[in-house]
Amino acid sequence: MNPMPELPEVETVRRGLSVLLQDQPVIAGFEFRRKDLRDPIPIKKIRRLEGQAIRSVLRRSKYLLFETDEGALLSHLGMTGSWRAAVPGDERGHDHFVMKFTNGLSLVYRDPRRFGILDFVERPYDKHARLRNLGPEPLEEGFHADLLWELSRSRTVPVKNFLMNAATVVGVGNIYASEALFRAGVRPQRRAHRLTRPEVERLVQTIREVLLESIRAGGSSISDYVQASGEEGLFQANFRVYDRAGEPCVVCGQQVRRLMQAGRSSYYCPKCQR
Repeated sequence: MNPMPELPEVETVRRGLSVLLQDQPVIAGFEFRRKDLRDPIPIKKIRRLEGQAIRSVLRRSKYLLFETDEGALLSHLGMTGSWRAAVPGDERGHDHFVMKFTNGLSLVYRDPRRFGILDFVERPYDKHARLRNLGPEPLEEGFHADLLWELSRSRTVPVKNFLMNAATVVGVGNIYASEALFRAGVRPQRRAHRLTRPEVERLVQTIREVLLESIRAGGSSISDYVQASGEEGLFQANFRVYDRAGEPCVVCGQQVRRLMQAGRSSYYCPKCQR
């Protein structure tokens, strides 16, 4: 299965789109080349944004929000979604949606596997069904050791599954959960309620570290992910355990192992992660 873009990838796309839309262009219209992706596209609701200026591009978890005074266009990249500025002659298969602006700019959403989402969101955004039950952002003050400690006390699931639950903390998917657990010295199979307080504190720190490092590198391109500029991310060159089964640990030299958890591959070092 292709890995979905996680928080660093979505944040990188957000920053690229923010540059393209920094002059707050007015939406001239939309072109819907299909009526659905993962879910039906609410075409009539989205058309309410025509004539509105893009005020900012926000990110909540792995969702992008093209914000206007009337509401926001919500976008989830799914597994293979991408945004780019349209260039004449660069039409591609699976270009499903076009957002056109009065200044001549057009943004194209492409999604070969059609697992992404396009939706309309009214304020307050956190009341919307897709956003209302999300946990804290890992790079903001609301995510801290006290919170993670309290949440973990009653959870008997493996710690990796616990961290990947968006009700615990948003945006920490398979890649970055594996990498953060390695840096914290915690095996992915450990039960969340058995974490010690020092381990919880290390996890908060390593989650932030690995996400920030990946954002600086433009995210991880190991499948279909590209930035809004069309460039690939570079963080995959810095993986310490993810997708390195059978290779020597970068710290101790032991062979990195792989196991399946909830249908996803987990990677860990049997010596560094006890």
